[in-house]
Amino acid sequence: MATSKVKYSEEELVVALKRNERAAFEFLYDHYSGALFNIICKTLRDEERAADVLQESFLKIWKNIASYNPEKGRLFTWILNIARNGAIDAARVEGRKPVMDDIDDRAALNERDTSEELSTASSEIKSIVNMLRPERKILIDMAYFQGYTHEEISEELKIPLGTVKSRIRTALQELKQYFSV
Repeated sequence: MATSKVKYSEEELVVALKRNERAAFEFLYDHYSGALFNIICKTLRDEERAADVLQESFLKIWKNIASYNPEKGRLFTWILNIARNGAIDAARVEGRKPVMDDIDDRAALNERDTSEELSTASSEIKSIVNMLRPERKILIDMAYFQGYTHEEISEELKIPLGTVKSRIRTALQELKQYFSV
């Protein structure tokens, strides 16, 4: 895509995306594709497949932007989840466990992206997750940063599936309080 000369605040970007403005999608792609590609690539460890998943992710973002709700989280978090889930799905289709190291790692996010907002958002999320009790923190890390399913977490940590689900639910409720301040 062509480099967009238009600048957007997050709120303006969301409004423009929901109006299907081409410049907004170009801005989104230009500013976030590098970070998403690196996260997808780190998960899949295959640049060619990562490029395919990135394109599939942006198609999904374009088709589903109307469902994005800024009250539930930041735009970057929403698109990151779409890309991350696409990468995890692609890894599972290939019959292997996804690899998702610490997403706070600057190289994983995007060596070429100098956006401080991206680094700050990632650091803020990790610092908030680190405030959780250890038994909740490990579950959030495994489920959301490493791509484990609840069942895999249960097997790996040798704790009942119901306990995994209730602790994750409690941790998410606790995290929601931090983000609604």
